[in-house]
Amino acid sequence: MKETPDRLVSVREHFGIDSDLRVPAFSEPEDHVPEVDPAYRFNPEVTLAILSGFTRNRRVMVQGLHGTGKSTHIEQVAARLNWPCVRVNLDGHITRLDLVGKDAIVVRDDVQVTEFQEGIVPWSLQRPVALIFDEYDAGRPDVMFVIQRILERDGSFTLLDQNRVIRPHPCFRLFATTNTIGLGNLSGLYHGTQMLNHAQMDRWNVVATLSYLPRDEEVEIVVARVPEMGDEAGRELVESMVSMAALTRKGFAAGDLSTLMSPRTLINWAENCQIFRDPGLAFRLTFLNKCDEAEWPIVAEYYQRCFGVELVGSTPGVDAGTGSSGPSR
Repeated sequence: MKETPDRLVSVREHFGIDSDLRVPAFSEPEDHVPEVDPAYRFNPEVTLAILSGFTRNRRVMVQGLHGTGKSTHIEQVAARLNWPCVRVNLDGHITRLDLVGKDAIVVRDDVQVTEFQEGIVPWSLQRPVALIFDEYDAGRPDVMFVIQRILERDGSFTLLDQNRVIRPHPCFRLFATTNTIGLGNLSGLYHGTQMLNHAQMDRWNVVATLSYLPRDEEVEIVVARVPEMGDEAGRELVESMVSMAALTRKGFAAGDLSTLMSPRTLINWAENCQIFRDPGLAFRLTFLNKCDEAEWPIVAEYYQRCFGVELVGSTPGVDAGTGSSGPSR
């Protein structure tokens, strides 16, 4: 692992953003560098926010609804900079010991000895690594206070068990993704999220919001992910699918639906279309069955608007049958 970036890259060339900025990068990837996704579409504002983290060592938080690609956005920026990246999901099972480290019994020269094993935080701090905390607002309070120590740009980290102070590597970077900006589960969508300490939120230098892609870009993403839908008929079907997703998002915003279709759901739907050869059946198995049955008629109405046919099996308690409910591929 190289200690520092050894070249500058053009933001215009690598990210397709109209900017003269040049950012530091590594010339060669190593094992912790994410793979480049050539189909990924960058949001200009969010990309520049993330690049400020890499260039100026800002602490960057990316917030937005599920499926918008928050973590992937950070990873794809890192991939194009060949910057090593480690992603940690702060679910309820992550403990302070997982982050800081703990004593473990190891065998040295056929003798069992107790040895301290560093957690992911001290390991990352000492290397040119971008550390991403996923689901940041789902972390346990004791875990969050561990993280608060490293939110200061030049803040040192004390390993109490080792009586050792770790100073951050000059190229260590810190990012986080969140659904609620630390406000808790106000919408009822994100169970398990917590209200975050305001003093901790204040330590994040940059907070960017990532929304869903424009319609045309979303169509291109789906087609890139499912190349079998790249012909004229396939694109027409994908455009109808994207329209359907947009209606569910409007219905969610208006309070008519309790769930919505993310880009991830759209891609799953397109892939399932290739398996079942029936967009209606694929839609039911991908999205409709995740919805509250009381909302099925609303979803069926959206489907009829986008595809011009009734959605078979959209009435609770009625056998779906095997009839087609849309143009097949």
